[in-house]
Amino acid sequence: MPGAESALQQQLSSLYRSHHGWLHGWLRKKLGCGHHAADVAHDTFLRIVASRDALLGMREPRAFLTTTAKRLLIDQARRQNIEQAYLAELAALADRLPGYPSPEEILLAVQALQQIGAALEGLPGKPREAFLLHYLEGMSQAEVAAALGVSARMVHKHLVKALLHCRHACPALDGAAS
Repeated sequence: MPGAESALQQQLSSLYRSHHGWLHGWLRKKLGCGHHAADVAHDTFLRIVASRDALLGMREPRAFLTTTAKRLLIDQARRQNIEQAYLAELAALADRLPGYPSPEEILLAVQALQQIGAALEGLPGKPREAFLLHYLEGMSQAEVAAALGVSARMVHKHLVKALLHCRHACPALDGAAS
């Protein structure tokens, strides 16, 4: 087994040395910010390390890296959309109510959203996508089923899996929900 670990480390090291500079440059052009590009490039390689099987049979490393980086950017944009929607809702609510949420309440809510976002990162693609389409985009389960190419029953199973996963990953949210 140590030989397999060493081979895997060498393969990852070779992938990093050969393509990190290119990926960083590609992301810098796409994002217009070298610091943000460095963060996404780093996260891309972390995702590959976390998925050890990703290196098996990789024929087009740059295509794989760009796909992984694009998915990270999409996930990041979705998290930002959730935060922006929440902050917009807070602002609208603050205008209607006599009192404003305290900074501590806002911080707790943002932290809860970050926990949910992190929990969603740990989900497989279809349950995460079903959760986001249903709860973030407001699609019905039938619309989600059509979008994902699965049955409505499977969408229901994906949503249950996502909710249970979030509940397990974010136990502190149980008390906030009741």
